[in-house]
Amino acid sequence: MKTTTFHGWYRKNFAKLFPLMLILPSVKIIMIFCFYPMIRAFLYAFYNYQRTKPKAYGFIKLENFRKIFTTDSVFLLSTVNSFKWVVSEVLLQLVLGLCFALILNQQFKGRGIARTICFVPWAVSGVMTTMLWRVMYNENIGLINNLLSIVGLGAYRTAWLQNIKTVFPAIVVAELWRGIPFFAITMLSALQGIPGELFESAKVDGGSGRQILFRVTLPYIRQSIVFATLMRVIWEIKSVDLIMTMTNGGPMRKTTTLPIYIYQKAIVEGNYGYGSALSVILFIFLSIFAVFYLKANDFGKGIHE
Repeated sequence: MKTTTFHGWYRKNFAKLFPLMLILPSVKIIMIFCFYPMIRAFLYAFYNYQRTKPKAYGFIKLENFRKIFTTDSVFLLSTVNSFKWVVSEVLLQLVLGLCFALILNQQFKGRGIARTICFVPWAVSGVMTTMLWRVMYNENIGLINNLLSIVGLGAYRTAWLQNIKTVFPAIVVAELWRGIPFFAITMLSALQGIPGELFESAKVDGGSGRQILFRVTLPYIRQSIVFATLMRVIWEIKSVDLIMTMTNGGPMRKTTTLPIYIYQKAIVEGNYGYGSALSVILFIFLSIFAVFYLKANDFGKGIHE
């Protein structure tokens, strides 16, 4: 009787248990490599944990956070730099990526080649991108300075990555080259999902190109724009590879963003507790932004809801 009851329960619940069994290995990996380090970072944020001062290790409550918000001027500077970096990158990538997507969505000869050229930078690694642009920005043999000399603007030649006035725009342009294809690919995919009948109806009703863009195209792909923008904000605010390998936060901390500062405090200086506190603040910033951003844009609702 018990065996029959067990088999009956097993057959009844197998459909529910089997999917959970399949995802269990992935859940374990995520717990080990994602949630566990996150929990440890939250705990270290309340400790004085320095590699060079092992005897000073101990629980110090909110002291790390007090220092960050009261005495750490670099934290404010790096936060401002991060804000400038994210806003400039995401806005420019969104606008230019959407323009490229609209162009590549049209029928013209050589469209396949044009799409390939547009998407190539997305396949290039961050280190390779850095090497390419460092050579282009080189003061003596760089392509940019040579072009300025050729067109008669040699007076504007400069050390782009060492000049405090040009270093931030220089790394913005380098990251822009790498980031535009993401928006172009995402927007092009969304554009191809718009039924052609909508455009035909809009044209029959006398809609201009501008009206069709703002009243048909953009509302239809709004969800894709919201999602792509959120993902890019997260990626850009934690971007480290390009900035670190091009400037390492210099000169004079003009390109020191919050992730770069976290790396310098935690890895370079070995102040793990302080670096963890900075990481917690960054995590809170991102979480608050994501919640309010998605709420403000009604993410997940259709265009008619």
